[in-house]
Amino acid sequence: MLFDDPISTAAKGDRLISADAINAAVWRACDTFRGVIDPAQYKDYILTFLFLKYLSDLWKDRENFYLDKYDETPDNCPRTQRALEQFERFRLPEECRYDYLYEQRNATNIGELVDMALDHLEEANRLKLDGVFGDISFNSEKQLGSTRDRNRRIKNLIEDFKSIDLTPSHLESQDVIGDVYEFLIDRFASNAGKKAGEFYTPSSVSLLLARLMNPRPGSRISDPTCGSGSLLIKVGQQVGSRNFALYGQEINRSTFALARMNMFLHGFDDAVIRWGDTLNNPLLLENDRLMKFDIVVANPPFSLDKWGADIAATDRFARFHRGVPPKSKGDFAFISHMIETTYEGSGRVGVIVPHGVLFRGSSEGLIRRKLIEENLLEAVIGLPANLFFGTGIPTAILLFNRARTDATNTDVLFVDASQSYDDGRNQSMLKKKHLDQIVELVASFRNEPQGTTGVVVDKFAYRATRDEIRENDYNLNIPRYVDTFEEEEPIDIAATQQQIARLEGELAEAKKRMSQYLSELGF
Repeated sequence: MLFDDPISTAAKGDRLISADAINAAVWRACDTFRGVIDPAQYKDYILTFLFLKYLSDLWKDRENFYLDKYDETPDNCPRTQRALEQFERFRLPEECRYDYLYEQRNATNIGELVDMALDHLEEANRLKLDGVFGDISFNSEKQLGSTRDRNRRIKNLIEDFKSIDLTPSHLESQDVIGDVYEFLIDRFASNAGKKAGEFYTPSSVSLLLARLMNPRPGSRISDPTCGSGSLLIKVGQQVGSRNFALYGQEINRSTFALARMNMFLHGFDDAVIRWGDTLNNPLLLENDRLMKFDIVVANPPFSLDKWGADIAATDRFARFHRGVPPKSKGDFAFISHMIETTYEGSGRVGVIVPHGVLFRGSSEGLIRRKLIEENLLEAVIGLPANLFFGTGIPTAILLFNRARTDATNTDVLFVDASQSYDDGRNQSMLKKKHLDQIVELVASFRNEPQGTTGVVVDKFAYRATRDEIRENDYNLNIPRYVDTFEEEEPIDIAATQQQIARLEGELAEAKKRMSQYLSELGF
């Protein structure tokens, strides 16, 4: 639940508002900024204003609830005011509310008033919103143009949101607001090109990874490169109850703000999201040591350059004891961090990586060998190309499991799902049927620790022994294990020659007719 007390629902017969209706209205509001600033930037303005409008509508909804409960009027409501200040998730000073800004929409300093509203909102809710709005300004000439243009755009935005009712008691379900936020992030990502990878993992990929992790009630779940928090939320939602804890860290400040708002809009007020560089300054700590988790997931930046290799050897948490990855490719740095932040004997890791991680040599090859010899690697799942915004490269999911022992299972499951997709508008799409097949395969592999090795599903999945991987010099390139070769049909040489002769005859006849036509036209 998003709040403790029940709220009144819309009057019987009233039509509740769907996520689709809100999606359409908010997406139209984006016209205010289209063509003015990049989608990767105007998303911050739209999503921040959506958050402000939601808090305002929520406040009014709760105020009406208490007015009814205590039989008070807006002009005389001391008990209502006390309840709002003591029991609600957020405090909302009058100058922070949407209705106040709507009344001021024609003010010559409307951008400044919106900035002041965000500052006061943050100050009134310091424990929850500290730092969330520090990187955005509605009064920025650089981003929103001259005073006249800026005022017009902000006024349009405020008026666009007038028709968007986010009152909880008017919505189809309590999930609507979170769903709208996810929809908008997805749409912004599809328009943001390469920048999209900085804040969003495609929903189908997040859902696949979340299902593969199969979190249990009571789980501590972390994402050290959490972006806007969508992957972290999806893993939590797989628990099936509210009995879990979410933790994340994000290096980009504006994306960190999106993650914080995303958590609140999904009702995960207790989620801990930190702003900072995970590799060089991990902030999820307990007793000055790395915090430990049951599940760690991530879609880290692919092959990050200048990630901090020069100081990794002296890392105070000894995260890179298996070796220091090359300074131009930080993939194994993230993997090393993730493994070291899971509980020994039970923690599990799921990470999305570029294919180079599977076979590159040098220090990466050494780290990969140690992870395999320690029996930590559980599965390698190859995904289709063109799944991710801004890049068409194929990727893979690596699953690590610290509960494995040499007595239970030393095999590794390889899955080639590179052809498991449907064509989407601009990119490949994983559908439920594809996710189900992969998840069921992994579940079966986990449930049969001493299963028969070799081909599991022809041209799709293979169960490899550690000895086989050793023989391949610890190369995890999926085609070494999953044979997808399709034998071509034999060519009938005689028939092909006849077809060529026929086509050449038809071409000669066509040239002859063309020559006749040109002659008749005087050419």
